[in-house]
Amino acid sequence: PMEPTVFTRILRRELPAAIVCEDALSFAFMDAGQLNPGHVLVATREPYETLLDADAAAVAALFATVHRVARAVQTAFAPEGLTILQANRAAGWQTVPHLHVHVLPRWHDDGVGLVWPRKNPPLDELRRLAALIVV
Repeated sequence: PMEPTVFTRILRRELPAAIVCEDALSFAFMDAGQLNPGHVLVATREPYETLLDADAAAVAALFATVHRVARAVQTAFAPEGLTILQANRAAGWQTVPHLHVHVLPRWHDDGVGLVWPRKNPPLDELRRLAALIVV
């Protein structure tokens, strides 16, 4: 079996953490890195590695908790904005192999950055790409 992730060890109370909330399918705790005060991680209890590995019910429960936590962070910290970030695999910026979502309170000029190099393809290319995605 896979070694338990740091998040599983937090969930089992094997590692200390500041728990925000937990339910049958998800749990939330303060990110030890705190990019800004109020930075919370929301994770699945089941140790799915990525969003792609989880079933729809687990993902729905995860994002229901994200919604509740985001509203609570907004109330507690009154940030100017919120960034909700979910990353998958190393190339997608995932650093812990356990499905989780960052709830990050944001302020103008807070030093948190995101590079977003737009490519702006023409509409016919967008349509070609859309046709490849079978939902």
